[in-house]
Parts: sequence; C-alpha cells; structure tokens
Amino acid sequence: MKTQLVIMAAGLGQRFGEGIKQLAKVGPNGEIIIDYSIKYAIEAGFDEVIFVIRKDIDKQFKEIIGNRISEKVNCKYAYQELDMLPSGFKVKDGRVKPYGTGHCILCAKKLIDSPFLVINADDYYGKEGFVKIHDFLINNNDNSKISMAMAGFMIENTLSDFGTVTRGVCKKDDEDFLISIKETYEIKKYGNIIKGQDENGKELEIEKDSLVSMNMWGLPVSFLDKLEDRFIEFLKENNDNIKSEFLLPIIIDDIIKRNEGTVKVLKTHERWFGLTYSEDREVVINALKNIKDVI
Repeated sequence: MKTQLVIMAAGLGQRFGEGIKQLAKVGPNGEIIIDYSIKYAIEAGFDEVIFVIRKDIDKQFKEIIGNRISEKVNCKYAYQELDMLPSGFKVKDGRVKPYGTGHCILCAKKLIDSPFLVINADDYYGKEGFVKIHDFLINNNDNSKISMAMAGFMIENTLSDFGTVTRGVCKKDDEDFLISIKETYEIKKYGNIIKGQDENGKELEIEKDSLVSMNMWGLPVSFLDKLEDRFIEFLKENNDNIKSEFLLPIIIDDIIKRNEGTVKVLKTHERWFGLTYSEDREVVINALKNIKDVI
C-alpha cells in the first residue's frame, strides 16, 4: 500500500535561507532537521513526500532542500496561500496570519491519494514515530469511523532548558485511544515537578508520565472531507477574526467529541527537538553528533 508524508513548511520565513531557524545546520555533516525526517520516513517505508510551502519561497526551497531530496524519493509540492478558500469566502481585510495547520493540509488535498503522515518541517521527531505510524497506516482496516493515529511523546522529552513551551497534553483511555487534547501553556520543569497554565492562566501541575502531541498525525484519505467541512464551519464562525487559526489538534479533538473518529495514541520514547530558543541549537547539535549518513 502506498503511503505519503506531508511536511508542513509554509511557515518558513520570508528571508528564506538567511538565519531562518528551520534551516539551521544541526547535523554532523551540516544537515538540517528536515533531512532527518526524510531519512526516517524513507526507512519506515513511506513512498512519497509532499511539501506544503508558499509560492514566494518555491525557488529557494527547491534549491536548498527540495532538489536534493527529490534524488532520493518522489516529491510533490502544494502551496498554502491566504486566498485559497472555499467558494463564497474571501480573506478578511487586514489578515496576514496564515489560517493554520488544518488549512495547510487542505491546500495539499488534490495531491493526497493514500494514507498519510503529517509533520512539522522544523521538528526533530526521531525514528520511532515514523515506524509506528507507518505500520498503523498499512495495517489499519477500520472503515467504520475515521481511524487516525498520533505519536505520543513523553512530556519530559519535549521540554526546553531555556524557557517555557506550549504543548497539547493528551488524555487517553486504557486501550490507548485518545480522549482529548488540552492545550497547555508556559510549561517548564521546576526540579522534579512540571508546571504549566491553562487557557485562563491558572497554574497547574502536569504528571511526568503525560503524553503530548507534537503534530505528528497518521491520517486516512477520508479525513480530508471532514477537514474541508470543518473549515467551512470555521470560516462562518471566525472569518471576522483576522488572527483566528484552523489547527489540526483542535479539529481532531472535535472529531473525537462528535464520535466521528478515533485516534490511536502510539507512545514514542524518542527525544523531540526543536529550535524554540536560540540556545536550543547547541543542545540539538550535541544530540545529533552520532547520527551520520543522513540523506
């Protein structure tokens, strides 16, 4: 069975290649984080990569990343632009902020024809999540609902030593099906305790064995029609808010609550890395020193 990897890279900055954190060289041979994702995806068995970028960075993206990757795996490109909206809708005056990760995937809908994995371009996920989600997509025969999967990272493996982070803290049942995702803010470790804040700024303690979502989702093609329906609902309710975002975790959480789909939480013990703070770069470089022969 064919499987695809969708990499959300439309958020890369206007000054592409000039100090953009997603393009920071962190590997022993000058690799950037996206190189590792491609390597692990190919090894796990994914057949094709779809990059979702913006038209204004198309040339630079292909020169820096795309042309090199296309020598190893079949690559396609989709473009996320603000005016790519359903019929009857237009961009509200004053809006400059992208519509978010849900809209990003919809912009690639015409290219997605098989079960697919979604990831961020600027996150290092390790190997385990790619393998587990690929196996789920290949072996998933549940057609009764929208059957999805996510890589669940141990919260301690996703924190920064240099500041607070925001994470989607997951609640699951005894069979490892996702019950809900709660966006939690200002998360930081204080000694042996992890603390954060809810959406109202109330401090809360987070259990150390909690799993969090890092936007690594395994999805069937049938998810795309639901996503499109939800986007129309979102635009009707939020289009006057020029800062509103149509985000995958919120959409998937809503699908679960409406009993329209399930999400299998696939626990990974890998350490997640991201360049949230400039100081994080040295941590990432040290962690990747022994990983050679990337792509």
